[in-house]
Amino acid sequence: MELHRGRLLAVSNELDEAELAALKFLSRSHVPRRRLEAVRSPLDLFEALQEQGVLEAGELALLRELLYRIGRIDLLVAHLGSGRAQVERELRAPGGARLPPLRCLLFQLYEDITEDELMSFKLHLSKELPKSKLTRETTMLDILTEMEKKGLLGKDNLSLLKSLCEKVNINLWNIIEDGLNLFGQEEMLITEEERGSTGHPEGHLVSSVAHDPPGSFNDSYQLLEAYKMTSRPCGVCLILNNHNFAKARERVLEHRHMKDRNGTDVDAAALRKVFSKLHFRVEEYRDLTAEGIRKTVKSFQSEDHEDKDCFVCCILSHGKKGIIYGVDGQEVPIRELTTSFTAQNCNSLEGKPKVFFIQACQGDAFHKGVTIETDAGEQDASVERDGKFQLDCIPAEPDFLLGMATLQDYVSYRSPREGTWYIQALCQHLESSCPRGEDVLTILTAVNEEVSRKTCERGANKQMPQPSFTLTKRLIFPVN
Repeated sequence: MELHRGRLLAVSNELDEAELAALKFLSRSHVPRRRLEAVRSPLDLFEALQEQGVLEAGELALLRELLYRIGRIDLLVAHLGSGRAQVERELRAPGGARLPPLRCLLFQLYEDITEDELMSFKLHLSKELPKSKLTRETTMLDILTEMEKKGLLGKDNLSLLKSLCEKVNINLWNIIEDGLNLFGQEEMLITEEERGSTGHPEGHLVSSVAHDPPGSFNDSYQLLEAYKMTSRPCGVCLILNNHNFAKARERVLEHRHMKDRNGTDVDAAALRKVFSKLHFRVEEYRDLTAEGIRKTVKSFQSEDHEDKDCFVCCILSHGKKGIIYGVDGQEVPIRELTTSFTAQNCNSLEGKPKVFFIQACQGDAFHKGVTIETDAGEQDASVERDGKFQLDCIPAEPDFLLGMATLQDYVSYRSPREGTWYIQALCQHLESSCPRGEDVLTILTAVNEEVSRKTCERGANKQMPQPSFTLTKRLIFPVN
């Protein structure tokens, strides 16, 4: 018992007022309102949870989930002998989550909302809540708590919140809607007024798979849990951008005709732009030798990703089947790069998505298509012999996604002025679709469709990208 209290006290001492407010909000389903209002410190809250029988000695699952939700992974590690991966395994298990989904989604709303959006919420609530509850210091948690107290927000009463989000930023509501649909709780979204209507009430949020036949793949996929992507920054986006292959031409006889990859900087700029918007810390490295690629990847493998949710690596280079080239013409197996980030080799990324987009030469075959007319052909397009990585490049474990520019053994196309078909389409679709909450596999399908419709005027050659993955959840890159 003393050890248990000692842990609670140690955790309590490292939490600030804002984090206490967050914990109190998340605990509202477990502690009566009047008791919660009397809480003045994190230790008071832990004692209140103990009184309710949900934080007994030796049973700290709820505390682990609470600390996980507010992003204090460091306290899990330092005081509870746990970590992000263990908590995520607990939450994935049946009955593992102690906090109601709606409360977690409301807390996510608080985390996602901007200062301007919060101000708009306050203006729109001026008639429902007293001015004393809408001051400059009022947080979104304060607003949500007051709405609950006034009966304006609850499990069966989300119509006002929906209306407010539609006025302020519809994406805020889409996150809540998608989350509730994901947990199979669409019935929550019917207001009392709508219960009396017939058919689909206006406010009833029908799942996006409502028109698919029962038991279809899309139906099952839409109900899958999504990877947690709330850390800021969300993770690292590593760009390995090889342009100048003069060293390869000079040092390796068989590469004497290997061209520089003009246009690759256009791709790198597009990747930097979109992944910065998606809350990634972008790191770009240019013109690396094979050894330079290995050392760079090793440095990110050794980095602590405990407080991050994802890792992305974009490789822009020449290559051949199963390998990429350094600018010195030396080979690096793709499998060597991907397996650097397995759970065994990079423990802090266990259970988190590892995403690789590889625009690297893999073959020299041309994919013939039906001749079509074009309004404006790219006169200086370069053929880049890129192809799909071999399946053995995918580590034999979950949570990997590898996307390649084209099918195995086939070429892809790169414009010195506009970049590659694949990377440009990828970035455009990420930028347009992520704000709508679309998952990455759906986005990559759209990229496949767009690139497959393009035709190089020389011989009506085509290109067909192909992703491979071992993801176990839906991967959604948040914008807000």
